[in-house]
Amino acid sequence: MKAYYPVVLAAMIAAGCSTNNKSDKLETEQTQAAGTFGYDLAFLKKHKEAVVLSAPDNADAQAIIIPAYQGRVMTSTANGDKGNSYGWINYGLIENGQYQPHMNGFGGEERFWLSPEGGQFSVYFKKGKAFEFENWQTPALIDTVAYQVVESDASSVKFQINAMIENYSGKMFVIGISRKIHMLTKQNIADLLDLPELNGVKAVAYRSVNAITNQDEAWKPESGMLGIWLLGMFRPSDQTTIIAPFSKALSDKPLITDDYFGKIPANRLVMKDSTLFLKADGKHRSKIGIAPKSARNVAGSYDAEKGILTIIQFDLDPQGQYMKSTWELHEDPYNGDALNAYNDGKLDDGTQMGPFYELESNSSVKALKEGESITHRQSTFHFEGDKAALNAIAQKVLGVHIEQIGQIFK
Repeated sequence: MKAYYPVVLAAMIAAGCSTNNKSDKLETEQTQAAGTFGYDLAFLKKHKEAVVLSAPDNADAQAIIIPAYQGRVMTSTANGDKGNSYGWINYGLIENGQYQPHMNGFGGEERFWLSPEGGQFSVYFKKGKAFEFENWQTPALIDTVAYQVVESDASSVKFQINAMIENYSGKMFVIGISRKIHMLTKQNIADLLDLPELNGVKAVAYRSVNAITNQDEAWKPESGMLGIWLLGMFRPSDQTTIIAPFSKALSDKPLITDDYFGKIPANRLVMKDSTLFLKADGKHRSKIGIAPKSARNVAGSYDAEKGILTIIQFDLDPQGQYMKSTWELHEDPYNGDALNAYNDGKLDDGTQMGPFYELESNSSVKALKEGESITHRQSTFHFEGDKAALNAIAQKVLGVHIEQIGQIFK
């Protein structure tokens, strides 16, 4: 027996060392895997219930949706666990678990919000409060409230919630919200973007169908209406550029707002032909907006460093009414943007939530009678692969050459 104990002890020590080595190796591998879909999936599953969807015809095309974050698409990939993770995620805030004042910027490449943000019909400011940051508060309904899963399968999930929300003018809205996300097949992608084929690229895409139903008395323009606002946060880089095509068909001049946070330097915002290019490096706070008469139903970005082409396609009503969200009382509250794009940067006090950049689309609004709904659909596409193939997609959908995008800010 005396001989037995040293042998067992040695074996236990060896096993312990082996376990520690494996643990160290795993930790190293996880650190090296930062930026991949597998890393983000493990992180999110550790902190929240996660719904993982995959395309019906491609198991590597996946997306992660979090019910606790209002059915938010946190990230997606075209290449499985080892592939690039496209959504920006606020790891620190999620890990901390403590709600923040004003807004909880959890991240995610498509989240459901309501418009308008500012003005007499705002749902982010209480009646009589000045339109200043200290008074700005994202409603819990679109910030911290979990949405209930009512349907799901391997490639889709649907959420639903009933709620009440009051605007700056004192109008109480009684509404139902539904949101369905479903993964798109390669044929779906080709059909939606009018592409002949998807040869030479890896792709992932999903569509969200979002609806607000009025469950009370009719909405009236004089007391305010609600719109659907979809915002996507993505990972920036020094070589990422936002592409926002616009139309000249319905207006003599492009209806563009580019001074939300002051004038954007010329080396960060370029207008060329019928396209706006905004630098998306997460290093200078800047935002653009395009009115419905000038917007097109697509926008995108290109990361020349990683070779990632991202596109959003959304419902657009060029003659519709869109809520204005600037932080002031409005003479024309229904003359807002259909498309917005944002590059994150440091605030005046030196703090910064990101870095990230955003592509955003808005719905038009209507004076809904009880039982009536508005619906807003958006599809998000990511492509990686052969540069010539990416160029063909960019030309067809956005009207620009890949090489042109990469040279804009050089």
